[in-house]
Amino acid sequence: MKIIISICLFSVLIFYNLSANLNAPNTASIAGFVRDERSKETLISATVMLKDTKLGTRTNKNGFYSISSIPHGSYTLVVSFLGYERFERKITLKANEELRLDISLKETAVRKQDVLVEAEREIEQRQVMISKVNVPVETIKEIRIGGESDVFRSLQYLPGVLTSSQISSGLFVRGGSPDQNLVLLDGSTVYNPTHLFGFISTFNTDAIKDVELIKGGFEAQYGGRLSAVLNITQKDGDRSQTQGLASIGAISSRATLEGPLGNGSWFIGGRRTYFELVKSLIDNNPEQPIPDFNFYDVNAKITQDIGSNDKLSLSGFISKDNLMVSSFGIDMDLSIGNRLASMNWTHIFSNSLFANLNLSASHYFNNFDGDQTGYQFLIENSITDYSAKLNFEWFTNEKITHNFGLEINNYNFQFLQNFTGETDSTQVGSSAGTTNLKVKDYNYSAYAQINYSPIELFAIQAGLRGNYWQMRDIILIDPRLALRYTLTDNIALKAAWGVFSQNLRLATQPDFSFFDTWLPTDSTVPASRAIHYIFSVETKPFQNFDLNFDIYYKKYRNVSELNHNALQGSNVRDVFYIGNAYSYGFEVFLQKRVGKLTGWAGYALGYIRAKFDSINYGREFRPKYDRLHDFKVVMQYNLSEKWDIGATFTFQSGQSYTGATSRFQSFLPTQTYGRGKIVPSQRYGLRLPPSHQLNLNATYSFKSFGLDSKLIFDIYNVYNRRDIWFRYYNLQEEETKVEDVRLIPILPTISYEIKF
Repeated sequence: MKIIISICLFSVLIFYNLSANLNAPNTASIAGFVRDERSKETLISATVMLKDTKLGTRTNKNGFYSISSIPHGSYTLVVSFLGYERFERKITLKANEELRLDISLKETAVRKQDVLVEAEREIEQRQVMISKVNVPVETIKEIRIGGESDVFRSLQYLPGVLTSSQISSGLFVRGGSPDQNLVLLDGSTVYNPTHLFGFISTFNTDAIKDVELIKGGFEAQYGGRLSAVLNITQKDGDRSQTQGLASIGAISSRATLEGPLGNGSWFIGGRRTYFELVKSLIDNNPEQPIPDFNFYDVNAKITQDIGSNDKLSLSGFISKDNLMVSSFGIDMDLSIGNRLASMNWTHIFSNSLFANLNLSASHYFNNFDGDQTGYQFLIENSITDYSAKLNFEWFTNEKITHNFGLEINNYNFQFLQNFTGETDSTQVGSSAGTTNLKVKDYNYSAYAQINYSPIELFAIQAGLRGNYWQMRDIILIDPRLALRYTLTDNIALKAAWGVFSQNLRLATQPDFSFFDTWLPTDSTVPASRAIHYIFSVETKPFQNFDLNFDIYYKKYRNVSELNHNALQGSNVRDVFYIGNAYSYGFEVFLQKRVGKLTGWAGYALGYIRAKFDSINYGREFRPKYDRLHDFKVVMQYNLSEKWDIGATFTFQSGQSYTGATSRFQSFLPTQTYGRGKIVPSQRYGLRLPPSHQLNLNATYSFKSFGLDSKLIFDIYNVYNRRDIWFRYYNLQEEETKVEDVRLIPILPTISYEIKF
């Protein structure tokens, strides 16, 4: 712990000396928040510049901006944000003055290029931001399945982001598994981000303000994961008036309500399936009963300004899935969910120093119990994470900024697995067994990072993160480095290297998981580690177009695969196989963000390989989610004031699967008839046919009872391509048959949305 604190303090001292040398005397500064004029919602990544100078910045996750070391004099302040009218104001700054100026931007219905190109270039030259993608929420709302817009499903259309199937919302980013992604909601960790066993995410898009995905080489402030960071920010709520939104879709209905509260606002949103109602209208066959299933989620937030320098927000999030099955002698109950509560306090010490304190409690639970003709089983898994994060942003001048902070996590794990045999738990051949793991652990982390642009065309980002795990009494040091060089006005070269650590593991099924289990890294297994190497070329070939090329290589150590035969044990080693892996690939991403036609096209070529001593006879193999080729297109077109149309298309190499070399019969001593089993071939050595799919959508906007309304039309899987979900061997007949389970056919849906 002392070493971690020392790293942070030492880094701060270095940064202070650098700042003292780089700060010009008798200069001024300007800082404040950028907000939506009507709702007063803060705007993230708005551009703030002093016209005809090289001084400028972007607003942070709290909508705060700061420009320091400004020579005294008169300037024109220019603020711009996509979808808003540009703001200009003449200001006069005196020597040593700290001007606070909050700015409100007026939204425009016309998508146009309203960002100063010169301003963008000047800012980008000083910011590395490698492998970072911000997907507009409006675009996310236009990408739907079954009438449901979804954060995860939208991100799956980015190059380098794979999925195990077209109905899974799990994110496999550049060779990493879903548990290697750090998912944050208002700064707090979400451990189960999906509904319907991976079909859609738990995040209601109507409750979201900003979505940021970092596909690799992420900053030192993020830790505890190997692959990627998904940072989601909830809406604060409308500060000017009370309003709401309601929508009825094919899968669920949702509603939001928000309004002013004191010196701030409030927001609440909810979503729920109505499968029980649909089921009641169907003639239920007692011999083949339909399972009872439902899910819901709730988002809530209260925000208050406490004076001019302090802002306090309280966030809450609940999600839950319930499944009940009773048929063919099987009774089964499953419940999966999250509960999260957090407090964010921001404080402005000065125009140059901004702080954010996050206190949160996150609880994940997964309870699975059942009975099959006397065979009883119970599985319970939970993780409770109490965390405190203190982050500082220090805006020294246009050349240098600092980020540093501390983080403390208290983890409480429980994994109970109890199987009772049909008659006697000691009987030969029974599947009886018990696993009961209870682990409590503390993690202390500190980080420091500097962003420095010594010359106009070059920028460097260097960071260091230290992690101390109390249970294992180990310290892990994760250095990070990223560079940017501006070659021409329209071409920039970027590179990143970093070391990443993870002490949590998730036991899951790749296709359809009833039960996902989070476990810590105890004394029986080492922590997982990864090294990222990334090289990127960013270009602007035409006006309003961005074209990026990325090459990456990732090396993994001590990653895990679920041991399906582990029914009993007393440690984590009994549940997982431990091995190594690596991935590398190439990505192309073309994006257009403004105009009547918006969207992107992306292609990725990726290789993933793993090696475990206890799997595939110790030989290297490709994981199930390895898909060599990945091509995606997202397009939206503003046809008129009333009509918007769009399309999405994907083409991917088929996922891998394990074949069979032969078949045999196994008998228990008391059995007359044997049970068919196969002898597997090389693990995931075969590949399914390629998958591809076209989806279309259209939105009609109109007035209903004087209120803004929308009819949303979606056609999922337009040409009825029934891709293979998974392949298995049917051993019920004398001759072994290969069977394919296929995915959803063409699915047209209509949704209705009204704003009040």
